[in-house]
Amino acid sequence: MLNLSKVGVTISRNLLGNSTVRTMSGKILQVSSTSSDYKTLNIAVPKPFVFNVELNRPKRYNAINKEMWIEIKNCFESLSTNPDCRVIVLSGSGKHFTAGIDLTDMIQLGQELAEVEDVARRGAYLEPLIKLYQDSMSSLEKCPKPVIVATHAACIGAGIDLITAADIRYCSSDAFFSVKEVEIGMAADVGTLQRLPKAIGSQSLARELCFTGRKFESSEALSSGLVSRVFPDKETMLNAALELAENIAQKSPIAVQATKQNIVYSLSRPNQDGLDQIREMNKLYLQSEDFAQAAAAQLTKGEKPVFAKL
Repeated sequence: MLNLSKVGVTISRNLLGNSTVRTMSGKILQVSSTSSDYKTLNIAVPKPFVFNVELNRPKRYNAINKEMWIEIKNCFESLSTNPDCRVIVLSGSGKHFTAGIDLTDMIQLGQELAEVEDVARRGAYLEPLIKLYQDSMSSLEKCPKPVIVATHAACIGAGIDLITAADIRYCSSDAFFSVKEVEIGMAADVGTLQRLPKAIGSQSLARELCFTGRKFESSEALSSGLVSRVFPDKETMLNAALELAENIAQKSPIAVQATKQNIVYSLSRPNQDGLDQIREMNKLYLQSEDFAQAAAAQLTKGEKPVFAKL
């Protein structure tokens, strides 16, 4: 995880399990706890209203086991309704961002399926498990708070499922990517085939990557549009991601969340459907105090408004 001392933040917990955050200026913030007992994730609050969720199985290169699938889903669903969270930065601890799905889990799953003779019953066993993994990745997209993912070194297999569900993708220059599923004899089934072609805007390249499983570097990720910025190292990347998150967190949470919800809604629908949805949303949101405060600040060139929690 990013060394929080370098961004001037200390975190402690009170008896209710809430986090107390002291910033560099000495300001103390109270933020409600999402969970203090994740085993595969680290959660920190490095800046006001900014949560850093870190994949935390470094000895396994952050390979995603069943426990992590569940915790990712629970974490992002919790942050979705946490008023102290406005933006999320997702990163990985240790040498790699993620090695993808934990193959030890896959071997165990194969052993469990071998105990069931009937193919239909095997299917009945697999369906809710696949749905759980799909919902885990989709929790990033469904979260109304913007998710910035910061990728370093390996981002393999399920890592592509994970990052393509995020809103903004940064990577370090040593990052490399692979849609690895075909090389272990399966089709990607938790988001890559649906989101990668939209993320990079090229059906030809997306299909090449998914059919071959070939490795591609940060430079190709940037040129294809999978990531928007490349940084020389992990620390520089994380600092930039946090700076961006802090900028977004200072905006109206109503405006930011409505923007994300409409972009996601419109992505797979005709333009008119998206226009209809934002019209329904803004007939309420344009009456918000946030709109009045932000508009007044722009007109008067006064101090930046401070927006209430949502």
